[in-house]
Amino acid sequence: MTILQIDIETYSSTDLIKCGVYRYVEAPDFEILLFGYAYGDDPVQVIDLTAFEDIPDQVLHDLTNPSVTKTAYNANFERTCISKQYGIECDPLQWSCTSVWALALGLPGNLAGVAEVLKLDAQKDAKGKALIKYFSIPCKPTKTNGMRERNYPHHDPEKWDEYREYNRQDVVVEREVRRKLERFPIPSHEWKLWALDQRINDRGVRLDPVLFNQAITCDNLYETRLVQEAQELTNLDNPNSLAQIKEWLAEQGLDTPDGLSKDYMTGLLDAAPNDETRRMLELRQEMSKTSVDKYNAMDRSMCADERARGLLQFCGANRTWRWAGRLIQVQNLPQNKFKDLALARETLRSGDFELVEMLFGSPPFVLSQLIRTAFIPSDGCRFIVSDFSAIEARVIAWLADEQWVLEVFKGHGKIYEATAANMFNVALETIVKGHANYALRAKGKIATLACGFQGGEKALEVMDSKHEIDPDEYPRLVKQWRDANPNIRKLWYATEDAAVTAVRDKTTVKLAHGVQYRYEAGMLFADLPSGRSLAYVNPRIKHEPKFNKDGLVFDGMDQVKKKWMSHRTYGGRLVENLVQAIARDCLAESMMRVDAEGYVTVMHVHDEVVLDVPIGTGSLEHVTTVMGNPISWAPGLPMRAAGFECDFYMKD
Repeated sequence: MTILQIDIETYSSTDLIKCGVYRYVEAPDFEILLFGYAYGDDPVQVIDLTAFEDIPDQVLHDLTNPSVTKTAYNANFERTCISKQYGIECDPLQWSCTSVWALALGLPGNLAGVAEVLKLDAQKDAKGKALIKYFSIPCKPTKTNGMRERNYPHHDPEKWDEYREYNRQDVVVEREVRRKLERFPIPSHEWKLWALDQRINDRGVRLDPVLFNQAITCDNLYETRLVQEAQELTNLDNPNSLAQIKEWLAEQGLDTPDGLSKDYMTGLLDAAPNDETRRMLELRQEMSKTSVDKYNAMDRSMCADERARGLLQFCGANRTWRWAGRLIQVQNLPQNKFKDLALARETLRSGDFELVEMLFGSPPFVLSQLIRTAFIPSDGCRFIVSDFSAIEARVIAWLADEQWVLEVFKGHGKIYEATAANMFNVALETIVKGHANYALRAKGKIATLACGFQGGEKALEVMDSKHEIDPDEYPRLVKQWRDANPNIRKLWYATEDAAVTAVRDKTTVKLAHGVQYRYEAGMLFADLPSGRSLAYVNPRIKHEPKFNKDGLVFDGMDQVKKKWMSHRTYGGRLVENLVQAIARDCLAESMMRVDAEGYVTVMHVHDEVVLDVPIGTGSLEHVTTVMGNPISWAPGLPMRAAGFECDFYMKD
C-alpha cells in the first residue's frame, strides 16, 4: 500500500480555534498556501500555491485513489481543507491520522509534544507559531504596515522561505512519528470506526439559530439590567469589578477575605449586615452565572447550512479512547428539568423575555435548561435518542464475575435497590416508595456510583451532592458496599498485581474475559476483549512508603494541567480505565451497528447516540434492540438500551 504523507499551511480570516475547521474553510478568503507531501521514503516536496505552482497531477489523482493511503497529523484538518479547495471528497476510509495514533498510545495530542516524548532526531520547528501568526491569520492594520489586514509572501520573502521550510519539516517530523508508531498498529476495525467518526463530524448536527440568538439577546438584556441595578445600589462605576465590589462590601461592614466565589456565597449572604448588602451579593451571584457560553459557541461554529460540525474528538480521552467534546462541548451539556420544555423553548424563540422570566424563573437558569433544545433534527426528520442503561455498572460486574449483580441486570435491572437490599440485608420488595426502607435506595445509588473504582469516604462525599446521607455513615457505607461486592473488590487488587507484575517481570499477565497486561518495548499495554489495547508510557515500579508496597507509575498528559508528567496509579484507577474503555467499545460497536442499519448519527454523548431519522422510517424499538444485542467479544455481558423520540434534543 502506497502512503502519501501530507501537511498543509492555510489562510482564513475565520478563527480556527474558536470556530473549528468547517467554519474556517467557509470564509471567502480561505486558501491553501503551501502543500507539503512525500510518498513513502521519497524526499519531501513543498508546493507553493501562492507562487502559482501546481500540485502534480499524480498527487491530485491519488487524493481520491483508494489504493493510496493518505496520512496527516490531525487528518481531519487536511481532509476538510483539501475537500474545500479542490471540490473533491476525501473519503476517510482512504486516510489515517497520526494524531489519533499518538493519542491511542497515551502520547501528547500535539506534534511537537509527540516528537519530544519519542526523542526523535527530527523535531518540529519552533518558529512555527510566529510564522503562522504572520502569514496564516489576519494582521492588525497599522501605519507601519500600510494599514493592510493580511501579510503576503512579498511582504517578507525571508520569512516566507522560513515558512516553506517549516512546512517541509512538519512532513519530515510527521513521517518520523508514523514510523515510530508502526510497531504498535491500531486494529483495522478502529480505523473503520474513525472513518465513521469523520463522517459524523463532516455531517454535523443542525442548530436552531433563532433559539440561540434569542438566548444571547435575552442574556445581554438581563445582564444590562443587573449591572444597572448594581450601579444604582452601590454608585460604583463597574460593579463587575471584584476589587470595587470588595471595597464597597467592606464599607458596609462585610469583609470578604476568601473572595466572592460560590463556595463562600451562602456564608456571606447569612452574614450580610443589611438588605442592600444582601441584594448586592445576590446580584453578584446572578452576574457570575455563565448561561450563554455554549450559545455563543454555537454562533461561532455554525456553518452556512445551519449545522455545527467537528464537535467530537476521536480518542480525545487518551487513557481510554473515549470521545471528547470540541467547540460546543456536547459532553457536558446541562440537564433539563422543566415539565413543559416545549413551551419554555417557544416562549424564548418568540422573544418574549418578560414572559420567560414570569413563567420559568431567572434567565440564566432558563437559558441553561434550554441549551440542549438548540440541537434540532433535519427537515422532515425527528431525533431518536438511545443510550445504554447503567453500562459501567454492568461492565465492572462482568469483569469481576459479580454474579448477583449480573443476575439483577439480566432481570429487573434495579441495581440501586438491589445494592441497598444487599448492603442492609433487607428484602428488595420493601425498597419502594411509601415504605420506610425506600430511603435506603439513595444510599445504594450513591454507594454504587462512588465505590466501584475503590472509592472511599471522599468519593461518597462527592457523589452525595444533595447531602442525602449523614457523613458519619460514610465509613460504614464503604465497608457495606465492599462486603456486598467481594468480587469487584478482588478485581481491584488482582488488576494492580497483574500490571505491577507485567512491568516488573517484563512479561504478560492474564486476567478474565480476555483482559491481560503486557509489557513490550518500554510500554505497558492493557489488552481489551475488543481487540485493542490501552497504553501506559514508560511504566515503572516505585515503592510507596504510605502503603508499604510497590506501586505503578507511568508518564502521560495531565488532562487538567495539560502537561506531560508522571502519574501514580492503583487497582481502582486501573479498573476504572478498563471499565470506561470497554463501555466505550460497546458504544463503538453500537454506532457501527446502527450505521449499518441505515441510521444517521449526528452526535453522541457519553453512552448515548442521537440519530437523525426521516419521519415514517425506522423506530425506537428497532434502535434499542440493535444497541441491546449481545456483543461477540463480551459473552455474558448483559446489554440493555432505552431511549425516546423528540423534535429537539433533550434529556428524557
